[in-house]
Amino acid sequence: MHSQPLEQVSTARRGATRQSILIVEDDEALADVLSLRLSRQGFETTVAESGQLGLALARAEKPSVILLDLRLPDMDGFELCQELVDDEQTCEIPVIILSGLEQPDIIRRSRAAGCYYYVRKPYDPNALLALIQKAIDAARHD
Repeated sequence: MHSQPLEQVSTARRGATRQSILIVEDDEALADVLSLRLSRQGFETTVAESGQLGLALARAEKPSVILLDLRLPDMDGFELCQELVDDEQTCEIPVIILSGLEQPDIIRRSRAAGCYYYVRKPYDPNALLALIQKAIDAARHD
């Protein structure tokens, strides 16, 4: 599979209605870099530094996809993912978990919580972009 730098992939998306991404990440530097890269791809991004803020923004803004860290200051990321999946206001929004945790059952727990994909940090930005688009496309067809 040919891979282009994240900044050069799919400029055609910019002419269409902008997809929105909610980034739930308490590490400000990581959230800023991810937000900048996704904005350059034509996505609108919003950052929540806590689980409760992430839940409120997901309900209010109905983003196209949610990128979720598992280690949050106020709640467990698995718990937040399960709440998003169980809530009728947010259950149709794909959740992609981004985490550096190395627990043996992490992928099983992520799937059980209802996430579309689990991506281990550090991640390839091009692969993440492909998964974001795949999740958005899959949610449209569900």
